[in-house]
Amino acid sequence: MEFVERKRTLFLGLPICFTKYCINEEKINIKSGFLNIVEDDAYMYKIQDVRLKRKFFERILGMSTVVCYTGDVTHPELVMEHIKNGEAIKDFIMSASEQARIKRRTLHTMDINGNFDEDDDDKLQA
Repeated sequence: MEFVERKRTLFLGLPICFTKYCINEEKINIKSGFLNIVEDDAYMYKIQDVRLKRKFFERILGMSTVVCYTGDVTHPELVMEHIKNGEAIKDFIMSASEQARIKRRTLHTMDINGNFDEDDDDKLQA
């Protein structure tokens, strides 16, 4: 399954912007620009969390904004603004990212900075 969406304007929800989002099982591709084109990719297994936001005018026009929080160095936060089918895309990204992590056998761990004293370390070893 693949979703191809364009960023839309808040004025009547017309797709006049030059940003295109391609979402499939393997990666998210964001292509933006008119004269200077920039293309960014993020693999699904790096996506950690997804958020769906709907502002007032977006709700009226049937659009939404999907924010993907990733472990990617270049894009720790991917924002797909003013797109149609936001809820279906969010659900697809959540399930596809989980399947990609299982397929690649990756595990996302959190780095929790514990401040231990020397005395606490001795108590843990005893």
